[in-house]
Amino acid sequence: MPQQPACCFRRNNRTELMIEHHLPVQRTARYYTIGELTAETKNIWFCLHGFGQLAQYFGRKFTDLDDDQTLIVVPEGLSRSYTDGNYQRIGASWMTREDRDHEISDYVLYLNSLYDLIMDGYQPTRAGLHITVLGFSQGAATACRWLEDGHVHVDRLILWAGYLPHGVADLISPATLDTTETHYVYGRQDEYLLELKDINGYLNRLQTDVPTLKITAFDGTHRVEPEVLKMLLATPQTIP
Repeated sequence: MPQQPACCFRRNNRTELMIEHHLPVQRTARYYTIGELTAETKNIWFCLHGFGQLAQYFGRKFTDLDDDQTLIVVPEGLSRSYTDGNYQRIGASWMTREDRDHEISDYVLYLNSLYDLIMDGYQPTRAGLHITVLGFSQGAATACRWLEDGHVHVDRLILWAGYLPHGVADLISPATLDTTETHYVYGRQDEYLLELKDINGYLNRLQTDVPTLKITAFDGTHRVEPEVLKMLLATPQTIP
């Protein structure tokens, strides 16, 4: 058995050893869809929520995308907790810094399985589909790590108000995005990004990592604005 992290504690004047173990288990994941997958489907969106959100509410941001040719898939993070002191509001998250490597592996496996499940229901060839992944806030880093795994190739990646402290390249190889239309969208009044000492330096770092990155700023806070998304999609984009 490989060496596992351990910690020591005292009991009855003796030093005892506590060893960490991990056990893979089957989980039941929840996801929502808007629209139907048919032979007429041309667009599939995977929309990843932020920290402390639930998929059923986050998905409402994308109802305007619904048409006869679009399927929206909104997966929910595997971990839930109460988000207020009265234990009334519940939110989900993709990971925390505690045991992070296993949490990342778990959600990548989950998202890959969900992608395969969705694609298994699509009869025409993959060439007829345009696939978008949108990650909001914590979902932005989640989206990058998912694509870095290599199981999924997408046509468009939208990183919305995500804070990537060490840049995009820390999460995904820029070469992976060479043929992917990639966006970074943020609100000028975003309460989290406003805490940065040098927002321009942060944006420049993202642009340096991904030279083809298209950065869009809007007047608003830390949230997905459907009207801004509409405007972004209405602007023709090309990959150099």
